[in-house]
Amino acid sequence: MISWLNQLQHARGRTVIFVAVLERNVDDFNVATWQPQIEGGKTGRELPAIVDQIITMNWVDFGDGKPVRVFVCTNPNPWGYPAKDRSGRLEQLEPPHLGALIEKLTRPGARKSFTAVSAEQSAQT
Repeated sequence: MISWLNQLQHARGRTVIFVAVLERNVDDFNVATWQPQIEGGKTGRELPAIVDQIITMNWVDFGDGKPVRVFVCTNPNPWGYPAKDRSGRLEQLEPPHLGALIEKLTRPGARKSFTAVSAEQSAQT
């Protein structure tokens, strides 16, 4: 499975989308993590290093008791969902529209701006 994923990593002219069910795993120290339910334990652990994007679609409650379906696109996030944005174009939460998300990732243009905060600036806030 890993060698197949490595082959897909080099398919630059294609958009490949994997769909998986999230599984909540609790370890011996009672720490819960979310992982994709994929055949072979090694595949699930190595998949984040191979793919460019990991996006979790789930219901998120912002404390008002009205869950909203969103794409969670960056990590760390308050919900502990697996997410990764190698493109630098996505916000932490995006609307759950796959076509719009692919268009945002593939259109030409600049990445999101990145602002580095110094230790002095951080201490002032």
